Amino acid sequence: MRVLVTGGAGYIGSVMSGMLADRGHEVLVIDNLSRGHRKALEDIPLEEIDLLDAPAVTAACLGFRPGVAMHFAGHSLVDESVSNPLKYLRENLAMGLNLLQGLERADCRALIFSSSCSIFGVPSVELISEDTPTDPINPYGLSKLLFERILCELEKRGRLGFASLRYFNAAGADTVRGLGEDHTPETHLIPRVISAALGKAPAVRIFGTDYPTPDGTCVRDYVHIVDLCDAHLRAMEELNAGARRLVFNVGIGRGFSVREVVESVKRVSGVDFTVIEESRREGDPPRLVASPDRIKAELGWRPAYTELDEIVSTAWQWHSAHPEGYPG
Repeated sequence: MRVLVTGGAGYIGSVMSGMLADRGHEVLVIDNLSRGHRKALEDIPLEEIDLLDAPAVTAACLGFRPGVAMHFAGHSLVDESVSNPLKYLRENLAMGLNLLQGLERADCRALIFSSSCSIFGVPSVELISEDTPTDPINPYGLSKLLFERILCELEKRGRLGFASLRYFNAAGADTVRGLGEDHTPETHLIPRVISAALGKAPAVRIFGTDYPTPDGTCVRDYVHIVDLCDAHLRAMEELNAGARRLVFNVGIGRGFSVREVVESVKRVSGVDFTVIEESRREGDPPRLVASPDRIKAELGWRPAYTELDEIVSTAWQWHSAHPEGYPG
């Protein structure tokens, strides 16, 4: 099948593109390389296009004629969304709408969307199901929720079949393909802590130690990048079989605190480092942990990585081998 992957040079998109290619699919990546890395794609075709350029997006869709698209591209920094909400609301939606327009012109009626657990805000339940009320507390989460609603509207009117996969915290590295996490700036917790263990950062900063959690720090559900991409493959199979509306939370169903992540990196690396405690950041919910029951039941998905040290170990291997990230 021909699969169009937006943001395919980024962290999740590159692993996804590699898995698709390994399974014999014809892949075209669209990425403006503002945060992605050409080196992460090896021999996978890339068109350097900004999704805000609607004519270029449509031309790429018409030229490639995909059977399905996977949409990873977008702004994704929570704290930046709080300080610059219009950028996130305007540009994330514009990128998605430009893609939908191009896909419609190319007669592609299937899309898998990279959504987020941030749409739930501060849930009142321990485990978040797909039916948990949505109430995002930052513009990034709101942009994801609004695009989900656009997809629902198009599906309702027979214009599109879609899968919305609500990620919890993607983590780890694909050590088989040698693909890992390389962001500038890096905001994700595990690579930030590893950076301190490698001596590239003077300390790890913990934002908030007074949350209503067992140790006072935020709790998150970490899903391994390979498991996350496997969920996409399964969703694609369902869409190909005729499914029209798939909505799944993608997490392992266990939460780990910031302090637990710090201790895990210390165990895996064998390195001690300085930890600095600071005040909370605006827009950070105390606890976000998935209930993966629906995706397990309907897609047969099972995470291979369920222990924090296993996930951290793959990230440590990659960052140790690539201390400066991807070449160039």
